[in-house]
Amino acid sequence: SIAHKFPAEEEMTRVRAVEWQVGRTGALTPVARLEPVFVGGATVSNATLHNIDELQRKDVRVGDMVILRRAGDVIPEVVRVIAEKRPARTSPVRLPDKCPVCGSDVEREEGEAVARCTGSLVCPAQLKESLRHFASRRALDIEGLGSKLVDQLVDAGLVKDAADLYRLKAGQLAELERMGEKSAVNVMESLERSKTTTLARFLFALGIRDVGEATAEALARHFRSLDVLRRSSAEEIEEVPDIGPITAAHVHAFLAERRNSRVIDSLLRLGLHWPEIGQIAPRSNVLNGKTFVLTGKLSTMTRDEAGDLIRELGGKVAGSVSKKTDYVLAGEDGGSKLRKATELGVRILDEEEFLKMAGRKS
Repeated sequence: SIAHKFPAEEEMTRVRAVEWQVGRTGALTPVARLEPVFVGGATVSNATLHNIDELQRKDVRVGDMVILRRAGDVIPEVVRVIAEKRPARTSPVRLPDKCPVCGSDVEREEGEAVARCTGSLVCPAQLKESLRHFASRRALDIEGLGSKLVDQLVDAGLVKDAADLYRLKAGQLAELERMGEKSAVNVMESLERSKTTTLARFLFALGIRDVGEATAEALARHFRSLDVLRRSSAEEIEEVPDIGPITAAHVHAFLAERRNSRVIDSLLRLGLHWPEIGQIAPRSNVLNGKTFVLTGKLSTMTRDEAGDLIRELGGKVAGSVSKKTDYVLAGEDGGSKLRKATELGVRILDEEEFLKMAGRKS
């Protein structure tokens, strides 16, 4: 079968400003503020410029007329500058020396495209993003702790780290904007429920650089105990399957850093807990030792649910296809992972085949 994809719709608009957003890991991302324009079915006024190298390559300046499109019909991006329409006396945008949010030094490691704020949790922007990640569904799943509530908690000085979330009182929450007594009680109940979790979710929630769900799961399965992991060297962490020296160094540095260590200790004292890994028996070992990569949209479950099922049956879920991949579970509209699996000769399963392998009826 052959599918034809129409080219993305493009429109012209002007760059009003270039601002720097600070993410959870301190990464500074340049964002173009645009004169609003209707493109690809939506009105767009902001577009990512990715990083300083991409910004300089495209030479986007304040006042420029640019061509805009929505990559994949979703993410707004600047395609190119219309040089002949550039106003006089414009100047290139430069990477700031100081964080635009907290004023901490900005550093850029040699060979990296990304520059980072060194302020860590001193930086309100990083703190807010880390709290949003901590409360997200695949992390601690704190229902009701949305983005706007996180902003209010940090701006009011009520929360300075993740442990402070569990020190909140219902009365403090009820006094915040758009929060009544019932909403406050709901958030408090959700915080209490989130104290019962798993080691893998807890590690993922901490927001360690380069540690996604699959890496957190691998760390939990290998070390089985947070205490053992915290006592391990970077070399010992590197022994975990699919973890390289860079990720191992990030994990070790994060857990060894004094402020992070204090927050982890506080979270444990405040009641966060999980069953010992040795006490968790997979429902079956039918997928024991098998590594899966998921791609495309499934019809009977979400990819998160499929990943949970694979882990429950003793398998592993990886984020990218390699020679070590045993199966690729492909749903509708599988992309580059499907192509790579074909190139490497990795077995591709459709949803029906996967469910049969997992012992479930399709």
